[in-house]
Amino acid sequence: MGNEKPYKKQRLYQKTRQIRVLVVLLLSAIAILLFYPTSLSAVVKESNYAIHKRQDFNQSQFYPIKQTVNPNLYQPLGKWVGRLLLPNQQQIQPGSDWVWLEVQHAPPEAQNLVGKIIRLEWQNKPQLQSYVQAVQQNISFTNGTRESQAKGIIHPYRLDGRVQVGPLQSLAGARPNDDVIVTLDDAQLLGGSSQPRLQIAQEPVMVTGRFYGLVKILNSEPTSSQYPAPATCPGTLPCPSDYFRVRHYNSASGNFDGVEETIRIPQQVADTRNIPPSTPRQIEKSPAGSAGWYIYGAKNTQGIFTVQAIVPRSLLQLQPQYVILGEQAGLVYIRDHNWQIKPQDKGTIRTVLLDPSTSQPQVATSHWQVGERAILLHNFGGIGGRKSEGSAAFTITGHFAFGIAQVVRDPITKELQFAIEYQQIYANNADGIISGRYSWADFMGNLQWGWAATRPISDVLIKFPPVTQDYDFDGFKLSPLTEFQRQLQIMMARYRTGDGTGSATVSPATSCVQDASQALYTAIQIITGQVASNPAIQQWLSNHPNDPQTLRFAQLVSLGSSLKRQLTPLGIVRADWQSNADYLMGIDYANKPFRDGVPPSVADRSFWAALTSWRTMVPRQAHDELASLFLRHGAKLWFLRTNQVGGENPDIAPIAPTLGLGEITIPFTNIAPIPIFLNRILASLVIPEMRDWLIVGITVLIYCAIAIPLGLRSGFLFWSFTPSKPFYQLAIILRTIIFPALTEELAFRVLPLPHPLEVINWYGWTLWAGLILLLFILYHPLNAKTFYHAGFPTFFHPMFLTLTGLLGLSCTIVYGLTGSLWAIVFIHWIVVSVWLLALGGGQKVISH
Repeated sequence: MGNEKPYKKQRLYQKTRQIRVLVVLLLSAIAILLFYPTSLSAVVKESNYAIHKRQDFNQSQFYPIKQTVNPNLYQPLGKWVGRLLLPNQQQIQPGSDWVWLEVQHAPPEAQNLVGKIIRLEWQNKPQLQSYVQAVQQNISFTNGTRESQAKGIIHPYRLDGRVQVGPLQSLAGARPNDDVIVTLDDAQLLGGSSQPRLQIAQEPVMVTGRFYGLVKILNSEPTSSQYPAPATCPGTLPCPSDYFRVRHYNSASGNFDGVEETIRIPQQVADTRNIPPSTPRQIEKSPAGSAGWYIYGAKNTQGIFTVQAIVPRSLLQLQPQYVILGEQAGLVYIRDHNWQIKPQDKGTIRTVLLDPSTSQPQVATSHWQVGERAILLHNFGGIGGRKSEGSAAFTITGHFAFGIAQVVRDPITKELQFAIEYQQIYANNADGIISGRYSWADFMGNLQWGWAATRPISDVLIKFPPVTQDYDFDGFKLSPLTEFQRQLQIMMARYRTGDGTGSATVSPATSCVQDASQALYTAIQIITGQVASNPAIQQWLSNHPNDPQTLRFAQLVSLGSSLKRQLTPLGIVRADWQSNADYLMGIDYANKPFRDGVPPSVADRSFWAALTSWRTMVPRQAHDELASLFLRHGAKLWFLRTNQVGGENPDIAPIAPTLGLGEITIPFTNIAPIPIFLNRILASLVIPEMRDWLIVGITVLIYCAIAIPLGLRSGFLFWSFTPSKPFYQLAIILRTIIFPALTEELAFRVLPLPHPLEVINWYGWTLWAGLILLLFILYHPLNAKTFYHAGFPTFFHPMFLTLTGLLGLSCTIVYGLTGSLWAIVFIHWIVVSVWLLALGGGQKVISH
């Protein structure tokens, strides 16, 4: 007992000392982290690109430059195929835009260039030089760019510090390594044998591999020393061999009874997402390969053809699985069925043709002939399953892009197929995907960074001659599709340099879908501006009112008006969109400041900018609404849908992209109420145009012409206007704007009724509007009995209910015609205010 106190003091002293030591250690650690010059490599997060580049089959040197393939089995990807090499700063002069090209395939007359490095440059044409000057940038990384790079995002660090970087340099220098493979079908060979160089008129198309063939995958080779199994793979261990026995397509018989050989489809390793980007496991059983697979790649050093990308043949064939005829049925498919994914859909392909112009399926298919071009809308979804990528803010955003498709005849099968090219506006990422032109095989089918194996995809091919065919007005030529491609090319080049910062990031106002839409808006403005400002074209149109070109151009103008309303849903054009369009048209920039050739306000990241173009904020919404808009204008749409095609990965499942907050659904249904209501509110905020105000004025006059005589005759209405108490009357006027005008129009028009832009069936809309109108009438006596007792007994009066019903009918009709909340709120506010202040209403409900 006597030693208890000293013991306690000793223990207290020991604890205090331990705490002091911990505090000192903690402070020391903080000081080291803050002030010690830690090596950057110790904190840098590895990118997916770097992880996959450690695999030999993902490296360029794995495939010998000079190799021969059987021309009966394999075809080259293009006339010229090569690898882009970035010149060093000493080799290239500021303002000059060229890169080196390692030639990997050349046409027969230039076979001596295979394996050589030659110069790739632009043709000396004014429009090309103008394009290069418009997008050239001085590159200076910001702190934000460096922080992003440390997080594993790929930025063009080799371009940092360079001046006047052009589009070819930004393409070649976009990745850490010189591994961008391209095709050049329009290249012109100049310079002779001493200093050969290639000149191009369009940006190169990024591709995968050097050759491609068409095969039926028979089975995986038994594991052996010759055909070893990969160390890791999805599913249960041990992993099967990634070498496969295949049989080639025989063009003579039209069947897969050609040469058999063993190829390799390498098993990719898992990256930071904890899944591999592709797997060949059980690919021979995939339903997507029922018509065979196009394999893209080259031979390795052992002479085995190694696949770098894979494409299901059935996806590209002009043989739709389903044909849907009629506009209304097509709109229902876009809205309700295209993105429906059931568990059994994993690994499958669905192709659907929508045609509003015919009642015969065979005729619908025959409309697609060799040479036909189409605009492509691209949207991909999310990754679910046991190793789900998760979602941000209850939204599967996915990705959106435009592209161009063309009907071609395949050299191997001689059948009609789609050749698909994406025009990808793509932010910096961990995979090394670059903003630019891609083949389907490179962007979707690539085994290292392609999305076909891990995500569901929807590609919509839109055939609409007013856009996809050129115009020739007696020598004045216009090409809407070419202009659209030009605007996309400008935006893609800007994304590769980050407008000089080296970083293209995503925000509500700047993203793949927002900036792709800006390119579309700019193309519309330029084409319509060229026609409006050219007296000769105007005269030609006037002199040929019934010419097919005139009728086709009228359809283009109508589409342009609808697209403008779609892209600027509030009726307000974003400042950066308008300034970019004006700059590219050469309008009103003589005295305005520039930065490196780029007009002011090219990228507005403000909330207001996002709001004024809100319909293009979410990829799924832009995809569905643009497809619906084109269909309404008479376009023919071909849907190509895949659901994680290729080998079997049991750890993942396809998830459809959603609208904003679209993952929050009503229990036991697929209905997502928040995006529905939010979209209707935002759509209704459109500012009324002159036509809309004219409709409002006529409606108010008609209402007054019916309601006032009817009310006065019944005695329910009576003149009672007194000029006394002006502030009291002003308070009534201001209050009625909010209640009942704004609140009731939101509750009984905007929220329950589909906005006119989304209406598929006006007959069904009218029936639903009638039911809502009945509820609007019944609401008033119910409100008088519950919350608003001052309305009793007025709200039960037959004449009040009659006039209320007439008001509701008037607002419903105006909303259907204008789609504007402000228009119907104005009508409601005027009617109620006049009743309260001049026709006895105040004495019935306010003084009551």
